[in-house]
Amino acid sequence: MLVAVIGDIHGRFFRVESWLEALEEARREPVGLVLAVGDVETFAQADDHRRKATKRTMPAEFSDYASGRRHFRWPLHFVGGNNEAFEALEEHPEGGELAPNVQYLGRAGAKTLEGMRVAWLSGIYAPTRYALPRLPPRSQETRRQAGYFRKEDVDRVRAEPPGPTELLLLHEWPRGIAGRECSVARAEIRGIRQAYWPNVGNPHGLPVINALRPSWVLCGHLHVPFATTLWWTDAPPTRVVCLDQATRPEAGLFWLDVREAKVQSAGWGLDPEPTWREGEPWDERQTAPRMAPVVTTEAAS
Repeated sequence: MLVAVIGDIHGRFFRVESWLEALEEARREPVGLVLAVGDVETFAQADDHRRKATKRTMPAEFSDYASGRRHFRWPLHFVGGNNEAFEALEEHPEGGELAPNVQYLGRAGAKTLEGMRVAWLSGIYAPTRYALPRLPPRSQETRRQAGYFRKEDVDRVRAEPPGPTELLLLHEWPRGIAGRECSVARAEIRGIRQAYWPNVGNPHGLPVINALRPSWVLCGHLHVPFATTLWWTDAPPTRVVCLDQATRPEAGLFWLDVREAKVQSAGWGLDPEPTWREGEPWDERQTAPRMAPVVTTEAAS
């Protein structure tokens, strides 16, 4: 099965559709499952006044799917980010269908998708809200806070029954996946301010990874591609893929060739040739090139 993973969509559904069609043509096989790592923006109305002001220049194409004017052909499952249609997601804390073939996974948990065990944690970390209850997203402030995960979400995914987890979906990078000696850091990480390195990401992602020991971790949020591996003394390694937003497929699309519920090879963008095959190393050298200008991303703020 060919699995496609998309970075922060930010409403660009039509573009993602064209990528998936091109990937199927390049690989000469159908995409069986699509996963998205948050900031999908499933607004049912294109002119929804609740869209974040800084995001209103982004497309709001999901309204075509919500209304039935357009159909998303592939099964898409996504985690929540910090820019979402939070009122709609609030109705489905355990996950739910927002349009045919478009499925929100929920705040935190794990399930089997197409025979493969997938775990997830929606949202980003806010230290002042982590231990507080989540309020209904009915005002500008509570909608912003709806994009933060809470302690109960982290506890839930960490408490998932033991077993082989192939994929873990996060929106925000886990803190601790990169170090100062990384050459990507010396190159100014292409979009992340040097002052943030190596402390980018949240402190709760790594304990979740440690509890589940997934084969792969997939995340977004910072709009910067990055690749690395976490090594364990008592388990196979965990490969981490950080995706760019859905602007160019070279870094905003990642594909996985899954056989018997295990990833056998993987690659970036529309290139049909794998960047990685089973048994090969996965480190910063496998990071996709970022083609956009080097700027400090708004998403990191």
